[in-house]
Amino acid sequence: MQSMLTLISWGPDGWLDDIAYGVFITISLAAATLPVGLAIGFFVALAKQSDEPSLRLAGNIYTTIFRGLPELLTLFLVYYGVQIGLQSLVQLADPTATVEVNSFVSGMVALGVVFSSYASEVFLSAFRAIPRGQYEGGYAIGLTSFQTMRLVVLPQLVRIALPGLANLWLILLKDTALVSAIGLSDILRQTGIAARVTREPFLFFGLACLIYLVLAIISSFGIHAVERSVSRSEAKR
Repeated sequence: MQSMLTLISWGPDGWLDDIAYGVFITISLAAATLPVGLAIGFFVALAKQSDEPSLRLAGNIYTTIFRGLPELLTLFLVYYGVQIGLQSLVQLADPTATVEVNSFVSGMVALGVVFSSYASEVFLSAFRAIPRGQYEGGYAIGLTSFQTMRLVVLPQLVRIALPGLANLWLILLKDTALVSAIGLSDILRQTGIAARVTREPFLFFGLACLIYLVLAIISSFGIHAVERSVSRSEAKR
């Protein structure tokens, strides 16, 4: 039996190359999902506080669905559902054609909609924490609605929403492990393969735990740096 140090080394006898690739996929997926989830969540929050009843209803339905479904089930619905839908459309033109949906894109979409449903609640709470007088003050000095949002509301919104969004980022980082179920070579899938081949599950799953903890710690340092930067910017304003 190979030694543990050999198993977690670089090169043909070790698995660190494959696990490092899994780390790259995990970080890439989380980084690609974050802006998608933030953008959708922001607009859903705007819809939920709109004066238009249909927009409020649509926003509430959206968040109810994607906060109510398990993340893994959402992932399966996106991965298999989109594939079946595209397959049906393509076969209308060519009955012999086949369609394969990219697992990375499916994971990004599924995690993005789940992230956005929770992010919308964070944004909505932040919007409600900003006094209406801030909007009225912007209008009083001649700013348009867009300028008031960009120059007056958004800086305060970011500061208020940041702690909640930081927690959601850490949750997103862990939820990327779910994409191993659709064949994406993330940390969990790569360590799982190594565990089965070498019959050393404790070693490799323990290594996966350590990697996720290191990523969470690095993220925490990054979050604190962003919070300090936002606080300094707010103090200058």
